[in-house]
Amino acid sequence: MDTTPQDLSHLFEQLGLDNSDENIERFITSHTIPANILLCQAEFWNESQKSFLKESIEEDAQWSELIDHLDAQLR
Repeated sequence: MDTTPQDLSHLFEQLGLDNSDENIERFITSHTIPANILLCQAEFWNESQKSFLKESIEEDAQWSELIDHLDAQLR
């Protein structure tokens, strides 16, 4: 069983991004996604990040709730 804490900091770590509070806030304020685009289709993700996001949502994985939260923050 994976015991990794489920928070934005760890989600950013999973995505290979700087997971400091300042970077997370900067990322959220500097990236927006149009309503007709899925989070995993946003142009600012690399292919690995897109795959992780898509698969996590499709499989309702442990990260899916946080991914939904991030999605809402980017709209």
